[in-house]
Amino acid sequence: MTATLYAMDSSKSAYSKEGGELLEYVEVTTADNPEYSVIWLHGLGADGHDFEPIVPYLGLSPATRVRFIFPHALMRPVTVNGGAVMRAWYDIIEISTSKGQDEAGINHSADKVRALIEFEISRGIPASKIILAGFSQGGAMALNVGLRYGEKLAGIMALSAYLLFPERLQSEFSKANSETPVFLGHGTHDPVVPYFLGQEVESALQAGQWPVEWHSYPIPHSVSQPEIADIGRWMQGCFS
Repeated sequence: MTATLYAMDSSKSAYSKEGGELLEYVEVTTADNPEYSVIWLHGLGADGHDFEPIVPYLGLSPATRVRFIFPHALMRPVTVNGGAVMRAWYDIIEISTSKGQDEAGINHSADKVRALIEFEISRGIPASKIILAGFSQGGAMALNVGLRYGEKLAGIMALSAYLLFPERLQSEFSKANSETPVFLGHGTHDPVVPYFLGQEVESALQAGQWPVEWHSYPIPHSVSQPEIADIGRWMQGCFS
C-alpha cells in the first residue's frame, strides 16, 4: 500500500472548467493500476490525513484495486468556532439544515469536489466506479454534490452528517444518481451533529426512493470499528 501527499498539479489534467486548481490531497492505493476510486471528505478542522489510516481496516478484497483520495479543505474562518481559521468546506453559523447557510462557500467547495471527480475520470476511472464519501461537514458536502452530480456514481456515503438545503433536493437532484446506493451512519450520542439530523437525511432519501442503507451506532461524533466494517462491506458491494 502506498500513501503520497500531492500538491496542486499545474498540468492540464489537474484543472476543470468548474473547479480550477485541484485541492491538495492524500492518495492511498490498495494495488497498482486502480480500477475504482473513493473520494473521502474530512470533517471540520481536520484534514485529508484524518481517515487515511482506515483503509487497511475496511476489509476490501485484494482483487479490488482502489485509489482513495483524501482532499484537504481550504483554510477559512468558522463562525461557530469563534471565527478561528481552520480547514473547512464552508463557514458554519450554526449546525442547521436551513439557517445561516454559507451558500457561497458551499458552492465553491462543491466546484472543488466536482473537479476531483473529473480528475479521477481523466485518469481513467469512470464516474460509475467512483464513491463520494465524507464525515460530518464532509458528509454534508458528499450528499450535496453526489445527489446532484450529472453522471452516475458508484455510491455516496455520509457519516455523522446532515442535508444542506433539503428543501431544494427534489428540484435539484440528478436523475443519473436517483438510484445510486447511499450509506448513512450516525452515532446515537453525537453532541456535534445531533442524531435527529441524521435521521432526517434517511427520511428525506427514503421519501425520494434512493436505495439507502442506514446504520446507527452507540457512539459520539466519531467512527467505530463496527461502522468501519459496515462501510467496507458496503463499498465492496458498490464495486461488485
